[in-house]
Amino acid sequence: MKASQAQLIAALDRGGGDIRLFLLHGPDEAGALAFAARLARAMGDGVERVDLEPGQLRSDPAKLADEAASMSLFGERRFIRVAGAGEESGDAVEALLEAPSAGNPVIITAPTIKATGRLVKLALAADRAMSFACYPPEGNNAESLVTSMAREQGLRLGAGVAARIVRASDGDRAIMASEVEKLALYLDAGVDHPRDASAADLAEIGADLDEGEISPIVEAVIAGDAPALIAALRPMQGSDASPIPWLRALARRLANLAEMRTAVDAGEGAGQVVKRFRVFWREEGATIAALQRWNVHRLTRALDIVRETEREVMARGAAGRTIADQQLLTLTRRR
Repeated sequence: MKASQAQLIAALDRGGGDIRLFLLHGPDEAGALAFAARLARAMGDGVERVDLEPGQLRSDPAKLADEAASMSLFGERRFIRVAGAGEESGDAVEALLEAPSAGNPVIITAPTIKATGRLVKLALAADRAMSFACYPPEGNNAESLVTSMAREQGLRLGAGVAARIVRASDGDRAIMASEVEKLALYLDAGVDHPRDASAADLAEIGADLDEGEISPIVEAVIAGDAPALIAALRPMQGSDASPIPWLRALARRLANLAEMRTAVDAGEGAGQVVKRFRVFWREEGATIAALQRWNVHRLTRALDIVRETEREVMARGAAGRTIADQQLLTLTRRR
């Protein structure tokens, strides 16, 4: 069935209930993983998460249904998560939905599939499946989402607090939820004892990461300046700031450079390109140097690496920070 966000959240907060499959598709993979985390919280402490790879489902379509029907060795509740699935998982999903019993809910994130594809059609046609399209929240919608998250944690956000959280997280739903949770813990807030949260409170937990901190990281990678990158990352050491905002800022910069480099390869002068793309005059020199250093193939490959790193960060939790730092340094040192 097609689920609204309210229906999806209600089912997740019941620990799945009688829903066998949650299919979360669309480009907001961080939001989808945040919904998966919500299911885990609802199922309680000690819940066992079984991670399956899309490749496993392609080679063994029966595995998903088998895992959904099997009991935990320790008698604890369990759920199955498949991240980054594509249409190759269609046979496995069909087997799951047709199985005589399941028992353990399955949550699949599929950011690249089409809404008209087989996976979505299977979920829409099944009474015990929910299909939900995840899109990154933007503008007022993102601020409304933060306000709603805060209300669930017993927080009343002061003026500008929701906007600051959105900016610090670069619109990433999972990071927004994390910042709200930290703020609630800091203020000892709860639904039965709500608290007011001010901009000063937000600053105390270090949630306000501004563009001035992100830009040196991005520009060091683009310039191939490893010492500058290490210096830019050093203030972040020991911080619980997520690397997602600067990974996304780097992805935007790489995509923009790829577009400009394509124009240069077509015969347009680099000086003309930076003017046409309205590059800030103080950044024109660095941008022209970047266009000389990077070709389209390398920019595209780097963009793929950054996006893959973002997925790794979201999947690995705290360990993701180390992965991000290593990948940034590798990109910086490439010639």
